[in-house]
Amino acid sequence: MGILDTLHVSLPPSITSMTTAEMEERVREIKQLMGSRLFIPGHHYQKDEVIQFADAVGDSLQLAQVSAENKEAEYIVFCGVHFMAETADMLTSPEQTVILPDMRAGCSMADMADIFQTEKAWRKLTETFGDGILPLTYVNSTAAIKSFVGKYGGATVTSSNAHKMVEWALREKERILFLPDQHLGRNTAADLGISLDDMAVFDPATNDLVYDGDFENIKVILWKGHCSVHENFTVKNIESVRKNHPDMQVIVHPECRREVVEQSDYNGSTKYIIDMIERAPSGSSWAIGTEMNLVKRLIANHPDKHIISLNPYMCPCLTMNRIDLPHLLWALEHVMADDPVNVIRVAPSVTTEAVRALERMLIRA
Repeated sequence: MGILDTLHVSLPPSITSMTTAEMEERVREIKQLMGSRLFIPGHHYQKDEVIQFADAVGDSLQLAQVSAENKEAEYIVFCGVHFMAETADMLTSPEQTVILPDMRAGCSMADMADIFQTEKAWRKLTETFGDGILPLTYVNSTAAIKSFVGKYGGATVTSSNAHKMVEWALREKERILFLPDQHLGRNTAADLGISLDDMAVFDPATNDLVYDGDFENIKVILWKGHCSVHENFTVKNIESVRKNHPDMQVIVHPECRREVVEQSDYNGSTKYIIDMIERAPSGSSWAIGTEMNLVKRLIANHPDKHIISLNPYMCPCLTMNRIDLPHLLWALEHVMADDPVNVIRVAPSVTTEAVRALERMLIRA
């Protein structure tokens, strides 16, 4: 069964007629029967109904690396989104099969950097700046974009190591093109002392470089993309917290807008946020600007601390939430029958350059 066949698949009555308790019991049974042949990585933003069955919980790259280290697993049922499963497929062996329980689980940010638009933009940018640009891409990007970056000597970055990678890139070339999240790129460059006046935005919709000034002053070119979740945290949210909870500390993800990051007390990767909350003293108060499933889990795991979402009206990541208990069970039933569905396969030609981009990061970060 191919991708197009499973984008809008209807789950069979044998699953939809089951109660939650019955589905949970069947997942446990399959995990026990499959043993080490099955590995289920789960991203931090997944629902509790799914994360309870994860063999490893973490960020996207971390989970792909753990999957690659698990040589015994024949099937890797990745509970995350499409680009994460792609990375897992690129890093695991050809004998291992990576499965995404629901093909509709994509990432709006990753989709904002289309490979055809990116290649078109690169032609325009190199016509303008020559070979003085190095591309970097956030790991929250498609395999095709990672491959593009690898082809032109660039590297991937994570929200944890973005500072190191931007510093490296600017030692290599005069300018960088940062894909696909403009906010992470802007926040990282600003933290490194690069003026906002030296940053331009490339708009793929119009194939234009948006900048008011002399192009020679540009150091960082930011792709016009963003995370639909993190962009919804606002300065007004922070002002509300400061007014109603004056003792509360605000911590946000660097995918948030620059003005939100500037007015927060702390900002950092998902792991950074989790570690900060775990280390925080009992009785401390926190407003967290990141995905709601994770915030709710932190609230449940730390009853000794006062934790709220920075935006009380925030919804969980809609595409992450495509992976639910029924789809997980459906994928596992097919694994049990050695008839896997929603298999993620990245072409070898794409994998080669994408892995180079990842390796350039891993040896430096």
